[in-house]
Amino acid sequence: MQDKRYNDVIDLLLQHRSIRKYEDKKVPDDIIESITRAGQQAAFAYQAYSVLLSRKKERHPFHAPLYFIICVDVHKISKIMKTRNWKIVMNDLSCLIWGLQDAAYMAQNMVIAAESLGLGTCYIGAIPYYADKIAEQFNLPQKVFPLVGLTVGYPAEDPPTRPRYPLDLTLFENEYPILDEKAIERAKKEMDDGYLSQDYYRKNNAKIELSGDREETYDFETYSWTEHISRKLGQWEPSSKNLLEQFKKRGFIINK
Repeated sequence: MQDKRYNDVIDLLLQHRSIRKYEDKKVPDDIIESITRAGQQAAFAYQAYSVLLSRKKERHPFHAPLYFIICVDVHKISKIMKTRNWKIVMNDLSCLIWGLQDAAYMAQNMVIAAESLGLGTCYIGAIPYYADKIAEQFNLPQKVFPLVGLTVGYPAEDPPTRPRYPLDLTLFENEYPILDEKAIERAKKEMDDGYLSQDYYRKNNAKIELSGDREETYDFETYSWTEHISRKLGQWEPSSKNLLEQFKKRGFIINK
């Protein structure tokens, strides 16, 4: 008897992996259309998104056959509003918040749709920091902001699923708990042991170098996810200046 807690959709979601190696195989146009239509069918506030597509795989991350860039798009809404003799007065930060939600929902629907059709995907999260270059490449109008990249193609690898935090560090009922040392250590162990068992960081040569006067005490036998993420958040982008400048170049003024 089938376990009622699971079905084909949940099984698909639980098997998600980021794919970074792709077959040299074209993705048919009807598949591209299906993925995009599935993305559009996500919940939305304003449909404040647009999707860019490149097939120039030699320029793509991991040389994936397809590279989508999902954007926050307030320009399109302003054009529609103009036909009704309206203009946007909502502040840019609020416009961005709604647009970020819309674009994120669409992107996730696209991933689910692609994986259901046997394709592999990988999000490229650093896109916002290169928004000006993407805007130039795709001739984007003001009020269109690239949020996230998405590589898509037929997988040429079969990596395992990556660890996640224990559910009791994720699902909080009624109130946010006091995160005691025992809970934190248990969550660290779940993540770190999982990545170490897959030899993930050694295989990807992905250890982040230390800056400042911290002494290096980790090698690939001990370096794992919680140290990796700590080095990102503990060393990178201490100022919001660069990101605010990218928003400003795209027509979003959020610090006035």
